Amino acid sequence: MKEYAVTNQQVERRVEHRKQVDHYYSVEFSINGLEAPYQFKIRNIASTSMCVLVKEGSDILPRLKVGDTLNVKYYSADSLHPPEYLETAIRHITKNDQGRFKGHYLVGLEILESQN
Repeated sequence: MKEYAVTNQQVERRVEHRKQVDHYYSVEFSINGLEAPYQFKIRNIASTSMCVLVKEGSDILPRLKVGDTLNVKYYSADSLHPPEYLETAIRHITKNDQGRFKGHYLVGLEILESQN
């Protein structure tokens, strides 16, 4: 009988390059014309980018455009690390009509500046 070694190491199976954003938990950004900043939990559900969920009908949704760049405040999953601001582009805005995210838009984000 063959024995196999068990490891906890995960292997990236995606073909395209993806920046490591796993240490970020949420993002916050402001949009001109809206009083308060918006904060979103990061969702790594898209194949090529991290996403945030924006509810259909939200005041912020019509103000977001693909290609826009924002100065986004990233909060770490580790509370010992302070938040950091990174230039970020909106890569896609996709309506989700079914499943657990029905009634929401997936907004794909890409960090443009290098991470430390």
